[in-house]
Amino acid sequence: MENKQTSLLNQMKPYIKGFQLPFVIAIIGAIISSIITVIGPNKLSEITDLITKGLMTGIDTDKVSEIAMLLAILYGIGALVNYTQAFTISTIVQHFSKRLRTAIAEKINKLPLRYFDSHSQGDTLSRVTNDVDTASQSLNQSLGTVLSSSILLVAALIMMFQTNVTLSFVTIVSVLFGFVFVGIIMGRAKGFFKSQQTNLANVNGYVEEMYSGHSVVASYHAGRIVKEEFQHLNQALYTSMWKSQFISGIMMPMMMFIGNFGYVMVVVTGAALTLKGNATMGTIVAFMVYVRIFSQPLSQIAQGLTVLQSASAAMGRVFEFLGEPEMEVDSHKAQQLRTIKGDVTFDHVSFGYSADKTIIHDFSATAKAGQKIAIVGPTGAGKTTIVNLLMKFYDIDQGRILIDGIDTKNMKRSEVHDAFSMVLQDTWLFEGTIKENLIYNQSNVSDEAVIEAAKAVGVHHFIMTLPKGYDTLLDDTVNLSVGQKQLLTIARALLKNAPLLILDEATSSVDTRTEELIQKAMDKLMEGRTSFVIAHRLSTIRNADLILVMKDGNIIEQGNHDALMAQNDFYANLYNSQFVEE
Repeated sequence: MENKQTSLLNQMKPYIKGFQLPFVIAIIGAIISSIITVIGPNKLSEITDLITKGLMTGIDTDKVSEIAMLLAILYGIGALVNYTQAFTISTIVQHFSKRLRTAIAEKINKLPLRYFDSHSQGDTLSRVTNDVDTASQSLNQSLGTVLSSSILLVAALIMMFQTNVTLSFVTIVSVLFGFVFVGIIMGRAKGFFKSQQTNLANVNGYVEEMYSGHSVVASYHAGRIVKEEFQHLNQALYTSMWKSQFISGIMMPMMMFIGNFGYVMVVVTGAALTLKGNATMGTIVAFMVYVRIFSQPLSQIAQGLTVLQSASAAMGRVFEFLGEPEMEVDSHKAQQLRTIKGDVTFDHVSFGYSADKTIIHDFSATAKAGQKIAIVGPTGAGKTTIVNLLMKFYDIDQGRILIDGIDTKNMKRSEVHDAFSMVLQDTWLFEGTIKENLIYNQSNVSDEAVIEAAKAVGVHHFIMTLPKGYDTLLDDTVNLSVGQKQLLTIARALLKNAPLLILDEATSSVDTRTEELIQKAMDKLMEGRTSFVIAHRLSTIRNADLILVMKDGNIIEQGNHDALMAQNDFYANLYNSQFVEE
């Protein structure tokens, strides 16, 4: 466990760099506040003894007032120092949390597509939102408390032994068994908090998944199954949260009992010592306060450490995310192509998502500049994988992919991405105006170009029917059909005006009439561009210059539509199954 904690501290170091001085200031503040706190009972002892002695001869009110005034000033200074220390700790924690969020934002852009394909969206979102918030809130609530309480505990011990050794041991022994309980409970607590964060991520992931597929769930009447699975996950979350919160809740009552038990022991022992002349009434009064000062930090430390367990579990998940393998740094690579003609070659490419399973087997194909290349085949044939490799979303295992004779391994990812416009089957629009969505991350795009692209895909008329046209804000109040969203993403790709174009089932979500309009616009706009089209609807690729027929990661046929139909083999059977009436 120590190694694990040390590892966590080492992981935190880059994010707490520069906070040494503020933290030292906070420690100094805690020391000053603790000294003032433990001086108080000593002064109360003096006042009590003055009053006790003065009962027979007269109370020295001036001396009592002087000590009382000193106490008031000290407590005022202590309150100010306490505020400064708490403010400093809070500032450090917030800056630490800000650095974590910044690191996460940067990390997301460095992670390979492999990570997102192998982790649920809910789990990733939980790590970058819930876990960071939990860590921030837990540290903010407990770090300063644990720090000041630990120093106060030491200061109280010093003052107690200086005042009376016997009563000091009585106070310590009366609360010592509290340490045993705290140690046992804390040993079990971390597992509960870690389980709580994991189960929370599972619930988030399941809810996100079911919400995004709500229409499918409803159409299959799967509500009962979904509800049962959610209840199972929710019960697991409830159980782990109940255990962790039980640990948190039991600390305070336990420490209050220990403190009250300490009061009783101090009073009984102090009375016996006073009768023997080994203590005064002032000493007993002082130790009644010291019991509170001594037991309260223990209670706060126990409670704070419990909360810190939650922070530790959350930060463990965050640092696990930040420790994921990143894409290769390619900033040192020089730009290979100033202008791109559009020749693309797959040279004996092999690839597998895992080392023990090859998906693409010795794939070779050549696309000449300006050609339309169609990739067809049954589901799972490897069509989308080819696109992922072409875009450098994944690194190939063997072979080469060349753009204008340049191996993409020697090109920056950004250079490869800039060379392509891409339209996927799954549409993505962000909350912003239609115009902002169309010119996403591009500069120097004129309004005329935006309108021309919208007209080319047949969505201009629809946009103009909206209240603010191209300045209409896309949010929950604007209902777009799947086809309309796809048309907007196609227009976005056309605006990019890249020399290479990828269409991955780009027309699968539109009706036949809209598909024909898009196809005509695409044919016109793909002139002079090398285009890769993945399609299940073979009607959309009949005019392709080259059709690659894939099955189980291999090219089993290639040629144009007429040549493949003449072969009367796999492609012809696939085509005829879709157009049997023809």
